[in-house]
Amino acid sequence: MKLPDPSAALRIALFEPQIPPNTGNIARTCAAFQLPLALIEPLGFRIDDRSLRRAGLDYWPHVTVSTHEDLNDLTGQLPRESRLIGCSRYGGVALTSMVFQHGDVLLFGREDTGLPPSVRERCDGMVTIPMPGAADSSGRGGVRSLNLSVACALVAFHAGTQLSLW
Repeated sequence: MKLPDPSAALRIALFEPQIPPNTGNIARTCAAFQLPLALIEPLGFRIDDRSLRRAGLDYWPHVTVSTHEDLNDLTGQLPRESRLIGCSRYGGVALTSMVFQHGDVLLFGREDTGLPPSVRERCDGMVTIPMPGAADSSGRGGVRSLNLSVACALVAFHAGTQLSLW
């Protein structure tokens, strides 16, 4: 699908999302913040999935959604100055330290595996949400990660605020 509004100030992209309610909730966030949503295949559900529609409630008409057969399809349609900002629970700059730019694409990985190394390598930057209650490197003693839709909302709101989009 052709990318709607390639010159968007900020957009959300989901790399191979697997859980329909997460994608529906993210679509709802995109509607609230007026951000385009790009879905990179393969998806773990069908676009007409009932739970996907239910999570997005009646906000789907207010979301600009595009689907892409792979990451190359998405990046090939973006303006040259757009940056791909990977969002990950590890290895990134703290969200509060990241300097966002007009045209950034906030890329979130699969709920179960995150962004694979080959995708992380293609990112122009990586951002991590600081979590004082985070688990250690073995996954013990705290929270391993935030829910994808929660993380997306936090990063999108922070980036949009920094860019004075609202």
